[in-house]
Amino acid sequence: MAETLLYFTELVSMPVLDLKGRRIGRVKDAAVVPLVNASRIDRLLMGGEEAWLTIRYDQIRSIRMFQGIFLAEEQLVPYHDDEYMLRIGRDLLDQQIIDVTGRKVVRVNDVTMECHNDGFRDILTVREVDIGLRSIIRRLMQGVLPRRAIRRLQAPIAPNSIRWEFANVVEPDPLRRLRLNISYTKLEEMHPADLADIVEELSPAEREAIFETIDSEVAAEALTEVEPKMQISILESLEPEKAADIVEEMSPDEAADLLNELEAETSEEILDEMDSAPKTEVRELLEFAQDTAGGMMNTEFVSLHGNASVADALAALKGNEDLLESLTTLFLVDGDERLTASIPLARLFLAAGDAKLKDLASATLIQVTLDESQNRVTELFDKYNLLTLPVVDEDGKLAGVITADDIISVLRQK
Repeated sequence: MAETLLYFTELVSMPVLDLKGRRIGRVKDAAVVPLVNASRIDRLLMGGEEAWLTIRYDQIRSIRMFQGIFLAEEQLVPYHDDEYMLRIGRDLLDQQIIDVTGRKVVRVNDVTMECHNDGFRDILTVREVDIGLRSIIRRLMQGVLPRRAIRRLQAPIAPNSIRWEFANVVEPDPLRRLRLNISYTKLEEMHPADLADIVEELSPAEREAIFETIDSEVAAEALTEVEPKMQISILESLEPEKAADIVEEMSPDEAADLLNELEAETSEEILDEMDSAPKTEVRELLEFAQDTAGGMMNTEFVSLHGNASVADALAALKGNEDLLESLTTLFLVDGDERLTASIPLARLFLAAGDAKLKDLASATLIQVTLDESQNRVTELFDKYNLLTLPVVDEDGKLAGVITADDIISVLRQK
């Protein structure tokens, strides 16, 4: 064919001609069989006088844009649905895919195919999934204007598409939606907030497919960015073992808050699958009311003994690299684990290695007890411009910390 590109909207309704050039039907759909060939159009489905027939790719002699599909043989068989067949019109058109580059979910408007001759026959291969304005115009104008006129009309508009090699089927989803064929690597590299935005636009089945497959740490970070009701829905859709893997990667306070919102039976199933250490921390936090300092606090912090030096503090930080991104304060405790001082992390970098931490401590130690109210905690953050607030038990022992992020979350929920 003169044109090397053919759009699916143009392929549909093209006449199919027999060996003598007589029209025997029109194209109704086209299908890829990914297990056989990821991009080749393996079958054309033709509507005949009595029933749909299947045209294999090797039964096609030539494809002529403005004339039709010319067959090389006429032994066509009735169409029967095949679970391994991915039909362009039925399974792809108007479905959603994830555009990782644009960090959004978009809709498939059309599919671009390439036509090439292998020396024996013309073969169609899927080239791109079309998501832009050009494809919308083709859809709207198909059957209204001649194909040549539609091509002229779309010519000034820049194409907007995603290469076919970056798209495939989300297997766990019975609706056979599309996602980018990146083995979730690109999704895992996205900022959790961007991934959360994408997840919120997907169907429940698609969300489940993604959270079942991506790395548990990435899943945990993304889950904390999703709106609360959807967090619950996602966790409830997962197998308890997978849900437990994700919850283990969350900070104990976030995990406790989320489990607290689940049905008691579901929450207990997830806890039973968790490793003993994180399970113990989360269970302890679940004992506190959510509107108290104990219910707000996180049990992940770095504390050192009263005579520790800056060098000791740096060594402790190296042993807690997973906390560095959110850590702003270190704490000193006495021999009985009672809180004695707090040290802003930034002060370490202005002091000599042998300097004592207690000499770098904040002048005023602001702290709250486990049963302090959420409103009072919020007031303290506002009054003293705090980044971190330590929480102590009835004996003055350091039990946890509340961060500015925790306060922001509380205020957002209000």
